[in-house]
Amino acid sequence: MRVGVLTGGGDCPGLNAVIRGVVRKGIEVHGWDIVGFRNGWNGPLTGDSRPLGLNDVEDILTRGGTILRSSRTNPYKVEGGVDKIKAVLAEQQVDALIAIGGEDTLGVAKRLTDDGVGVVGVPKTIDNDLGATDYTFGFDTAVSIATEAIDRLHTTAESHHRALVVEVMGRHAGWIALHSGLAGGASVILVPERHFNVDQVVSWVERRFEKEFAPIIVVAEGALPEGGEEKLLTGEKDAFGHVRLGGIGTWLADEIAARTGKESRAVVLGHVQRGGTPTAYDRVLATRFGLNAVDAVADGDFGVMVALRGTDIVRVKLAEATAELKTVPVERYEEAEVFFG
Repeated sequence: MRVGVLTGGGDCPGLNAVIRGVVRKGIEVHGWDIVGFRNGWNGPLTGDSRPLGLNDVEDILTRGGTILRSSRTNPYKVEGGVDKIKAVLAEQQVDALIAIGGEDTLGVAKRLTDDGVGVVGVPKTIDNDLGATDYTFGFDTAVSIATEAIDRLHTTAESHHRALVVEVMGRHAGWIALHSGLAGGASVILVPERHFNVDQVVSWVERRFEKEFAPIIVVAEGALPEGGEEKLLTGEKDAFGHVRLGGIGTWLADEIAARTGKESRAVVLGHVQRGGTPTAYDRVLATRFGLNAVDAVADGDFGVMVALRGTDIVRVKLAEATAELKTVPVERYEEAEVFFG
């Protein structure tokens, strides 16, 4: 049997660990040939692939990014895209695909399954917003990086009596902001799921200054003030219709400075949250996902995604996994409010 593997969408710590798990189990247990398609869905569209052997994955467990590279290519936006993928898979004698990605990549995987291509999905996103799985790999690493940054910012904020606004990733889901803000002892946490009142934020900030401490405000890039609009870096959209968000941190820092008279600065963590060595938790979870994806292919169980439920790896339908985003529930956010200000 010949099995292809690809990584689509944004890069994420732990991608290489999945690839390693797929290659090692596929070869050593099943005797398969493993083919890596480069640059996300662009690989099977154009035939850009490379064989993956045991030597190719020997030292990639600790590496961030992906040795197969990635892209936001959407084959359903390419004329004849599905037919091109089927032709490439037939030409290269690939019997099944393992697609590692987030909502967009797995949305394509679901449609391809419906169109007769055997695909198994692996959930990947630092945002932890994929439905049907308790956690996605990459999230723990992103939270750890953001938390370390917040820890460091506490000291400089206290030294200069400043308010610091830390903008983290999170387009529609505030999991990174919530977890890193709680772990880092932030004074305020703002998430996309709940529009914030600027006056209330300023009140929390002033209360912190009154206690002679410097406030740290953690805000997800997709957070919105009441009656406000998303802050866009550019109006351009990618192949999946997404615009680039960014700027809410700077806007909020300026508002705080204007309303309190206190010096306020914004720090945008950006892609540093995606890069570098994955945490031990993400390496283990990613490896387990890879091993279980191989089992699904061996069983001929296509159209599924491997998922974490409790401590077990299970299979769920791709349709369920991509039906809706997993957002921060109101009760989780309200728990955090106890510590604001």
